[in-house]
Amino acid sequence: MSYLEYSVQTTPSGPRKILYLNWPLALLLLAVASVGFLMLYSVAGGSFAPWAEPQIKRFAAGFVGMVLIAMVPVWFWRNVSGVAYLGSLALLLAVELFGAIGMGAQRWIDLGFIRLQPSELTKITMVMLLAAYYDWLPVRKVSHPVWVAVPVLMILLPTFLVLKQPDLGTALLLLCGGGAMMFFAGVHWAYFAAVIAAGSGLVAAVFKSRGTDWQLIKDYQFRRIDTFLDPSNDPLGAGYHITQSKIALGSGGWTGRGFMQGTQSRLNFLPEKHTDFIFTTLAEEFGFLGGASLLVLYALIIVFCFHSALTNQNRYGALLTLGIGTTFFLFFAVNMAMVMGLAPVVGVPLPMVSYGGSAMLVLLAAFGLVQSAHVHRPRGRR
Repeated sequence: MSYLEYSVQTTPSGPRKILYLNWPLALLLLAVASVGFLMLYSVAGGSFAPWAEPQIKRFAAGFVGMVLIAMVPVWFWRNVSGVAYLGSLALLLAVELFGAIGMGAQRWIDLGFIRLQPSELTKITMVMLLAAYYDWLPVRKVSHPVWVAVPVLMILLPTFLVLKQPDLGTALLLLCGGGAMMFFAGVHWAYFAAVIAAGSGLVAAVFKSRGTDWQLIKDYQFRRIDTFLDPSNDPLGAGYHITQSKIALGSGGWTGRGFMQGTQSRLNFLPEKHTDFIFTTLAEEFGFLGGASLLVLYALIIVFCFHSALTNQNRYGALLTLGIGTTFFLFFAVNMAMVMGLAPVVGVPLPMVSYGGSAMLVLLAAFGLVQSAHVHRPRGRR
């Protein structure tokens, strides 16, 4: 009996599917988003405008979308993975041609009611296609050089397009997310060792290229690296962001200054306080305990994703869930490391908390795929 025939017999149908949603995961997403609403209200000086209100509306729409996506059988998402991936590549090319420019980068398509960032969508469609590819590929061929080259191309193509915007942070997330999918699929460790060695060589080449005609990255990206290594060299210029971020993190102490009492954000010392650096506002107002509590919520989301994947007998659903869970982990891990000075500032938002329409809606759609895999996983006969 095929998986499709088996799943039709053992998977709930119609409205009963609602009961089979991973409700703890859904409630955790609501809890994290609520933290974001609270902080956006705070950084606006005690007002729902201009950030908290639209964020709440987007979350409500996205949550409904998540549930609707979850109701669709997971085999459908497997079948449309290729189309979704190609569509996201087309959007990345559209950004190159007529994308909107913001903060020195061309990353958005202005649709009027929302500014869509195709690179956010690509993180998910790439995971979908890689999961479908490894579901189709026999396990014995996973580490064969020819069959390893195919997913490598799937990863490098969108990474190259995102780097041209330029968006180094998202490009790194694409590489890491794609590499994680290959690891979960069972690709031999020797390939990863070779990539690490090549990556080390590339890093050396990047530094060597500085100031030459063949410089590999932009000047502002070099400044970010310099700032990461020693923010005190330019505390009022390139090092301003991370310096003010560290002041906010340290001033919060164990329990924080209190809700809406953060001086760094209220006196506008902290830049990008509603987007990339919103975690520092949380840490200043609620202290170490507040920041750790958010981290616990994130960790629980990862635990529920991985538990759902490891108990799913359908290879596509399991790989899809692992990939989305890992992408979500990379989001918050990179953002937190960035604002604490443990990684260069690369412009990665804090998932479900930072203000932004594309990231919020795409993440909720991604968790809709996780829920679809959970609802439609093979179960015992009734």
